[in-house]
Amino acid sequence: MSVTVRVPAKVNVQLAVGAARPDGFHDLANVFLAVGLYDEVTVAPADELRVTCAGPDAAQVPLDRTNLAARAALALAARRGIEPKVHIHIDKDIPVAGGMAGGSADGAGALLACDALWGTGASRAELLAICAELGSDVPFALVGGAALGVGRGERLTGLDVGGTFHWVFAMAGRGLSTPAVFREFDRLAEGREIPEPVAARELLDALAKGDTDALAATVANDLQPAALSLFPELAATLSAGRAAGALAALVSGSGPTTAFLTRDAATAEKVAGALSASGTCRAARTAAGPVAGATVF
Repeated sequence: MSVTVRVPAKVNVQLAVGAARPDGFHDLANVFLAVGLYDEVTVAPADELRVTCAGPDAAQVPLDRTNLAARAALALAARRGIEPKVHIHIDKDIPVAGGMAGGSADGAGALLACDALWGTGASRAELLAICAELGSDVPFALVGGAALGVGRGERLTGLDVGGTFHWVFAMAGRGLSTPAVFREFDRLAEGREIPEPVAARELLDALAKGDTDALAATVANDLQPAALSLFPELAATLSAGRAAGALAALVSGSGPTTAFLTRDAATAEKVAGALSASGTCRAARTAAGPVAGATVF
């Protein structure tokens, strides 16, 4: 017997970052949108816990117990007094180290899959609590759709979305470390007052109305200057996407994937083709959102 869960990537349509807290984290106002790029996580009984991975950039995925999918299985097993004897296989399609929460998606996917495999009957609230322990982006991967995340991003409020938004994602030639980007944010912020992070009312209204033009005018990422400081070549990718017809261009999360909001699916394909031919990125993919979160199928 095995259980497979499909789990989506995310884009941050707004990422507002507060000052560093005493625990080293930052308070966030993080507006998540789940988009149709997916990893599939399959779990099956095994003699011991092991992780395998296939797909683009699979060689970059850790296969030991630091993998969020393995940590999810261990966390649920510990709560239920179960031996975590399970083989976790990840079919990757979400970019690795790309700021689209692929690792977090795998954690949420493995948690839901193990819950189904072991018949633990965990409540949604318990699963979300385990997700929050695993990482700031993991709860949203479980929930999907659109949501505002506060605290470290793990405390979620679902958001209404009045339409479908079409995106292009450009994959960079190398990764960026999320902790390094936050450290650079802190360095760049030295000596100035950092306001409390809040979600922009205009952006939430644009999502609710399904208004692509209004959303394009309000997308924002406070980590973008830090990502560009560490990876200046991303500026050329952002410019190429705008020149090809994107309504808005921004670094996705901590990067280095860049995200481009387009008017419709046809424009997204045009922008993706132009980006792929521009020489400023490794590859470009189209995806639309919102989509559902982690789903057993």
